[in-house]
Amino acid sequence: MKDPTALLGDMLPRTTHPPTMKAVAQLAGVSTMTVSRVVNGVEVVRPDTVARVRAAIEQLNYRPNTSARMLAVQEQVGVGVLYSNPSGGYLGEILVGLLEGAGHQQMPARVVLDKCPPGASEVERATELIASGLQGLVLPPPLSDNAELLDAVEAAGTPVALVASRPTGPQRDLVSTVTVDDAAAAQEMTRHLIGLGHRRIAFIRGPLSQAASRHRLEGFQRAMAAAGLVVEPELLVDGDFTYRSGLDAAERLLAQAQAPTAIFAANDDMAAASVAVAHQRGLHVPGDLSVVGFDDTAIATTVWPELTTIRQPIAEMSCRALQILVEQIHDQVNRHLISPENVVLGHSLVRRQSDAPPRVRPAVQA
Repeated sequence: MKDPTALLGDMLPRTTHPPTMKAVAQLAGVSTMTVSRVVNGVEVVRPDTVARVRAAIEQLNYRPNTSARMLAVQEQVGVGVLYSNPSGGYLGEILVGLLEGAGHQQMPARVVLDKCPPGASEVERATELIASGLQGLVLPPPLSDNAELLDAVEAAGTPVALVASRPTGPQRDLVSTVTVDDAAAAQEMTRHLIGLGHRRIAFIRGPLSQAASRHRLEGFQRAMAAAGLVVEPELLVDGDFTYRSGLDAAERLLAQAQAPTAIFAANDDMAAASVAVAHQRGLHVPGDLSVVGFDDTAIATTVWPELTTIRQPIAEMSCRALQILVEQIHDQVNRHLISPENVVLGHSLVRRQSDAPPRVRPAVQA
């Protein structure tokens, strides 16, 4: 007679491997990162995608492994941040976001900051960070626009997230990015100045090697063209996002025989410098000259008058970039496919005291 325990074993269902998050992702046609977000209730997933993932979860009878998830969130990953941005205010906002992201309850991260000084090899610095055992890199501008650096990081198989930049060409879909629509934001600010009555508007651009600079210039030119206004060559001057370059650019603009009635600087540091030059020349801002900026960093509210500017959520951008990167590192550790993300956050025009309609001056008597 067959052993009773053997008979009981025949009656029990055969054990099978439980469905995995990867299986859910494949069935729903999304990345494992997206499935993880749906499971954890993160609100950045589109409703139709959420519905698709939940349907796959139900079909496969997938149940998250709570103990594994707790183990995963307790693991601390190492992330390097390589920077060389000359704007102290911009860098400060980046650091605030990184601190917030590093303390994220579900994704703890150890963040290592490394400055790339002028003249140093950016590729070598990044290689050293990776060799030290760090598992991913966050790159703020201008390093986020360095194609050679991105190639080197990709070749090392290291996940990377860019702040305020999105590359073009072959690298476009290989890295994660968190940006704002710089062109649309600059277009909105230029339309604002035109709406106040300004027609002779100068633009201080940033380095054209940086995507944000090119897009802001594009937005300015687009708004001027839409209004039927010609951008005189002498009203387009170069800067490099530093206060010093803003001083030089504003001096050139305000020394012209027919000076502009408004200056739109591509960042707040250069806008603040323009206000200083105007004061030095005895001009009233905004009575004689309107000055506006971009970024809404700390300097925008520490100068007089306070700057009208475009607010891009720099801290939120760097926080989001870090969170995306940590998720990708977890995916890589768990041998899941990494799906780069391209996130575009909203901007807003913040009006303060540095802009006004152009002053109407009496005609010169012959």
